[in-house]
Amino acid sequence: MGYLIDTSLWIAIERGKLSAADIHAITKQAPIFLSPVNLAEIRFGIELMTDAKQKQRATATFRRMRRKPVLRITAETAEVFGVLAARLAKLGRGHDFRVQDLWLAAQAVQQKFTLLTCNPKDFEDVPNLKHLAIRLS
Repeated sequence: MGYLIDTSLWIAIERGKLSAADIHAITKQAPIFLSPVNLAEIRFGIELMTDAKQKQRATATFRRMRRKPVLRITAETAEVFGVLAARLAKLGRGHDFRVQDLWLAAQAVQQKFTLLTCNPKDFEDVPNLKHLAIRLS
């Protein structure tokens, strides 16, 4: 058993709305992983920032994230992604606007991990995905 962390949680930690201790209270001793998708989304946000202090804080968060174990996106991940996206399309649910979320979901399904998120609506219709919502105070 392990956990994959949605980018929304990393942003909440960076903004001080959530602490690492809050995550640990849920995951206990289970392994926690990042996805290259998390890193891409955070890097994208940093590149768009214009406030120097905000950019500095986000860059520090990004560096801390880089020290965590990162899952690889493999051919198997791509296959799981394709299956999930097709199932959502057949159900008439959008998949094209949420590509990054589907990559995270595909990795979680592939590894049989639970995806931790602040945005459960982004994941509630993804077949075979175990996800857990964390409410921000």
